[in-house]
Amino acid sequence: MKRQLEIILSPEKINDKSELINTASKILKKSTDEIKSVIVKKRSLDARKSPVYRILCDVYVNENPSAENKIISYIPVKSKKKVIIVGFGPGGMFAALRLIELGIRPIVFERGKDVQARRKDLRAIQQFHKVNPNSNYCFGEGGAGTYSDGKLYTRSTKRGDVNKILDIFVQHGANPEITIDAHPHIGSNKLPKIVKAIRETIINCGGEIHFDSCITDFKFKNGKAEGVVVNDTEEFEGDSIIISTGHSARDIIFLLHKKNIQLEQKPFAMGVRIEHPQALINEIQYHTKGNTESLPAASYNISCNIDNRGVYSFCMCPGGIIVPAATSPGEVVVNGMSLSRRDSPFANSGFVVTVSESDTKKFEQHNPFSGVMLQQELEKLSFELANNSTEDGQKAPAQRATDFVKGKLSATLPKSSYIPGLTSVPLHEVLPNFISSGIKQALLYFGKRMKGYLSDEAVLVGVESRTSSPIRVTRDKESLMSPQIEGLFPCGEGGGYAGGIVSAAIDGENCANAAAKYISAK
Repeated sequence: MKRQLEIILSPEKINDKSELINTASKILKKSTDEIKSVIVKKRSLDARKSPVYRILCDVYVNENPSAENKIISYIPVKSKKKVIIVGFGPGGMFAALRLIELGIRPIVFERGKDVQARRKDLRAIQQFHKVNPNSNYCFGEGGAGTYSDGKLYTRSTKRGDVNKILDIFVQHGANPEITIDAHPHIGSNKLPKIVKAIRETIINCGGEIHFDSCITDFKFKNGKAEGVVVNDTEEFEGDSIIISTGHSARDIIFLLHKKNIQLEQKPFAMGVRIEHPQALINEIQYHTKGNTESLPAASYNISCNIDNRGVYSFCMCPGGIIVPAATSPGEVVVNGMSLSRRDSPFANSGFVVTVSESDTKKFEQHNPFSGVMLQQELEKLSFELANNSTEDGQKAPAQRATDFVKGKLSATLPKSSYIPGLTSVPLHEVLPNFISSGIKQALLYFGKRMKGYLSDEAVLVGVESRTSSPIRVTRDKESLMSPQIEGLFPCGEGGGYAGGIVSAAIDGENCANAAAKYISAK
C-alpha cells in the first residue's frame, strides 16, 4: 500500500532518514517494520513562524516501491537532417538534446567560449575591468544562468515537463535534491561541469558545437530559412534554424529587423541590485537573532503595486555576490550569483520596476527598439558616473537604501561583495523618475513588512537592466515559427518567450519538436 503524507521536521532533523520513518509510522499507526520505504517527493522550508520543513512523501507500507528509470538513452543520430541552433544557453542546449532524441542532428553556434575558457574573461571583467563583448557573464557556453546561481524555480509548469528538465540536469551530474526542493538551485561552481557533460552528450551523439562563432548573417531564400553566415566568412546550411541567443544579443535582434523579421516591444523591468548582510536577512526571515547554522541562507520574494506598476525582487541570491554583467565596454550592468553552498556573508536581489511601452516614448523613433535604447542609456550613464573617465572601468554607482529614500548622496557606503568596487552616486536623481519613485515607495512599504530591510546596511547598486529582453520576435502560436520565414524558430529569453533557465529549456524542447514537425512535412 502506498500512502502520501506531509511530514513536518525541524531543520536539525532534515537529513535524518530514520526520523522520516518514525514520523510516518506514528501518523499511519504502523510499526516501523511495516514501513518499507519513504520517498521524498517535494520539500520546502516554512519560516512563517518557527522554521520547519514541510515534506511531501510517498510512504510504502508492506510493499516495496517499483524502480523508476528516468535516464534518457541518447542514441547517435544517423539522419542527414540537421537543425542550426544559434546560441548555447539553456534554450539551445535543451533544443539540441531534444533533437537528438528525435533523430535529428543539431548544429550549434555559440558566439562565446566554452565554460572553462570563459572563466578567464570573467576574471578579466572582475579584476581588470576588461569586457570581452563575446565572452562574459551573459555570453558563452551555458548562457547567463551558468554563472548566476543556476536557479531552477519556474512557474512555466503548463508549457512543458519541468520534471524532465530537472531529471536531465541530474543525469548530467546535478544533485538529485533539485527534483524535490521547492526552490531548487545548482550553484555557479557546479553548473560548468554539468554544462560540459551536456555538451559531451550532444557531441557523442553526432551533434556539432562551434564556439567563438558569431552569426553575422542569415540565409533566407524564397521565404525559407536555409542557413547562416558565421564570423562573416563561413556559410552553413540547415533544414531549419532555432534562434536562442539570450536576452542580451542585441546585434542578432538588429540583424533580424534588417531581414524584415517582425519584432514587437514587450514589457520588461529595470532597477538596481539591493544588497544586505546575509545575517540580517536570516534574522528577518527566521525571526531570530540566534543560531541559524542548521538553516540555509535565507531568501525572500517580495512584490507590490505602486501607482499601477509592479515593483518586485528578482533573481534573489542568498549567500551570493553581485557581479559585473556588461556585454560591451563603456557600460555598467549588474547581476547576482551564488555558489552551491551559498555561504557568502552577503545577500543580494534585483529590485526592479516594470517598464511599459509608454515609459520609452522619448525613444519612439527607434521602435521597436525603444526599450533597448532606455537600457543602453542607463548602462552608459552608470559607467560614466561611477568611473569618471572614458577608460575601462567596472565600478558601479551605489547608494545606501536609507539615503535613497531621503534623497541625499551617501557620504559612505557599506561593505559590498561587488569586486570592481562602488562609487557613491545619487541614484534617486539618476534613475528615470518612474523607476526612482517606484523603488522609493516600495522600500518604505517593504521596510514596514520586513523590519530591518530598509536600513543603513542595505545598499542599492546600479544598474539592473537585463532582467529580460524588451523585444519579442513574433512567432505563430501553433507552429512556433516566424510568420515571415518558414523554418525559423525564435526561442527562449532572446525571443521573448522565457524568463529563466527552466522555462528557456522547456521552450528549447518545444521549438525542437516544432522544427522536427516542420522538417518531416517538407
